[in-house]
Amino acid sequence: MTAELVRGQNHTLPQTRLEIRVSAGSPVVAGATLGDENGTVRGVEWIAHPGAHRLPGLEVSRQAAAGHRLAVDLEALPDEVHRVTVLLALPTGAGGPTRFGATAAPFVAVTGLDGTEIATFTLTGLDAESAVSALELYRRQGAWKVRAVGQGYAAGLAEMLADQGLAGAAELAASIQEAVARSLARSVAPPPPRTPEGDRVRHASGPSDAHPPTAPQPQPTAHPSTAPQPTASQPQPTAHPPTGTGPGTQTAPAAPTAAGPINYAHPRRQHAAPPPPPPAAPSAEPGQAPQPVAGDATGWSMDERLYNQIWGMFEDLARSAAAYRSAVDFAESRMGQELDRSLSDPRNRIGGTGDRAREEARAKRDELIARAREVLDRDLAQLAAEAAVVEPALPAAYAGWDNPVWHAHRIPMELPMALRIGDLHLPERTDLRIPLLVRLPLERGIWVDSGRTASEAAALMDTDRLRRLAMETAVLHAARLLAVYPPGEFSVHVIDPAGSAAGSLAPLVDAGVLAGPPAAGPGGVASVLAHLTRRVDLVQMAVRAGAADALPPDLDTGEQLLVVNDFPHGFDDRAVTQLRYLADEGPSVGVHLLMVADREDASAYGPVLDPLWRSLLRITPVADNHLADPWVGHAWTYEPPATPPGSRVLEQVLAAVTAARRAAGR
Repeated sequence: MTAELVRGQNHTLPQTRLEIRVSAGSPVVAGATLGDENGTVRGVEWIAHPGAHRLPGLEVSRQAAAGHRLAVDLEALPDEVHRVTVLLALPTGAGGPTRFGATAAPFVAVTGLDGTEIATFTLTGLDAESAVSALELYRRQGAWKVRAVGQGYAAGLAEMLADQGLAGAAELAASIQEAVARSLARSVAPPPPRTPEGDRVRHASGPSDAHPPTAPQPQPTAHPSTAPQPTASQPQPTAHPPTGTGPGTQTAPAAPTAAGPINYAHPRRQHAAPPPPPPAAPSAEPGQAPQPVAGDATGWSMDERLYNQIWGMFEDLARSAAAYRSAVDFAESRMGQELDRSLSDPRNRIGGTGDRAREEARAKRDELIARAREVLDRDLAQLAAEAAVVEPALPAAYAGWDNPVWHAHRIPMELPMALRIGDLHLPERTDLRIPLLVRLPLERGIWVDSGRTASEAAALMDTDRLRRLAMETAVLHAARLLAVYPPGEFSVHVIDPAGSAAGSLAPLVDAGVLAGPPAAGPGGVASVLAHLTRRVDLVQMAVRAGAADALPPDLDTGEQLLVVNDFPHGFDDRAVTQLRYLADEGPSVGVHLLMVADREDASAYGPVLDPLWRSLLRITPVADNHLADPWVGHAWTYEPPATPPGSRVLEQVLAAVTAARRAAGR
């Protein structure tokens, strides 16, 4: 699996014989320096460049080009070498760009000898710099790692080499440029865009640093704790967070017919490449990014384009924050290294020399952090402007409860692609909220954690109030599901063994949208579980045998949601086993689980229930930062859904569900 690095991030190297491939928009000079345990380059014999292209264990290109392959054998390096820094520089006097900000962001990949990518890095955010330290391979505790550096130098090669402790840096930089000028620079066309088919298309005038980087991006492949899963027609990261919120490929079951098995595939799922997004609006000023447009992503419909755009915004924000945090870490690390290098000389520990060294190191750190913050603020402003355009354009299934679209909502005749179950934000800008969308039909159950140990905010709340909030959150999710499914194609069952959730369930009960009264007591628990278990068994057999026509005529093949409160109260061992079965097997045949529970209440079962909890997407009734994205794994703060104070939108939506069912005769 390829590691897509951001500035400051590192990755372990699984092998020692490597190639480093460079792709740039215009010819660049590629070289490498060797450093000791302090990162110091001890002399010109520790530098590989076009004028001296080969060192023990290292070989670089002899001329400037838009594409390079550098060979590295880490085991062949001298024992004193602990670091290999890959450098890039723009050739002087060649009539090309004089700063990296005027050309496409360089792309660097570390590969095995067979071409398999190990780690990649896109050097975004460069401007006036004409030389840059791209990557460094370094030895740590006997193992080699790669770190994305991306440190640019406006004064070019001389400044960069001097920064690595080389005496006579200016003279060597001049000789390197002379060697390049003597050679006929061979310009290799950059490789085709690495963006996979269907990836998010940004209509910006230049690269953005959000995915943040907007150079062609390799497709992410991680499955974190809360993102969606890719589909054939989707430009998604290849995974949803481990919390199971990924896009799925199933949908509401079609009514059984003699023509074939029940079809749980989404009726609108396409397998060909979707059409490109609509053209971008013109920018307000030349050189500026165009105005944001709702639906600025690939897709077969506006809903799909909005869905993909939201996940693009999610990824952009994740990567932009990662780049900023990495830059801060790098600045802090560099300050520490500079202080250690300066103060390792006893003569600098007395008088004002040490104080000046500390001040200079802190000033450099502050400058790096300020530049990183400037880039972050730019990206956040762009995303905030995009969110301001996208939010009002969302369909009801994607919209928050405070969106006016709900007041004019009509029950749809076909299933939407996804459902909003809350919002996510990062501490860098808490008012920039990304809708958390899950694909429909649900691919895994949901667990609303009502325990006080769920988060710091939950620990400060009264237990009864927290459990009431958890059940109210579950009711909002159930109501939204009822409102976005076609009439009669979604049923809700409730298990409330002690009747403790009667107040929270009142909107559903009063509207008459439940499949039956909330089940109470052990008998009610057993009855509902037996009914749904039978449905799963029969539909599974029918699907596998292709015999949908053999299903009992009274069997409801529509989607089913089971809401469970106060688990494990009222559950015996058989009921627990049935519940686990529904959680594991139910989603594939249209039976879904919505648990409202405190895991501590079921601690007597020990590890027996661990698979149950892991199979569910855990959310909380109060804000909590337990969810992770699939790209860099940030801890995102999840904000549960809530209706505006004093609003009757929930009652209006449930009344619309009831009216639609009556009109459909169901």
